[in-house]
Amino acid sequence: MQFMITAYDGTDSDALARRMSVRPRHLKNMLKVMEQYKVLCAGGITNECGMPIGSFLVMDFPSRELLDKYLETEPYVTEKVWQEIKVESCNAVIINNEMGK
Repeated sequence: MQFMITAYDGTDSDALARRMSVRPRHLKNMLKVMEQYKVLCAGGITNECGMPIGSFLVMDFPSRELLDKYLETEPYVTEKVWQEIKVESCNAVIINNEMGK
């Protein structure tokens, strides 16, 4: 199942510093997730000035339960970088300029 995750960082004065300090652990965790599941697309959400304020991910997990297990251990969640998280099922049709199902 494909899921689109939209996650916004906190808006407190330490939010950016918290994100940047946790980012190496987040990226290391993403490499681990990519060994088991598909990360179709991922990146940062930015404000008008280009500063990061959140993340977006399109991921393929066998079930919502496995996605939830990933979120429970995601450093951006455990370290409270992401303060608002929305998960929706989706169907990515075009990936890397190739038409999917």
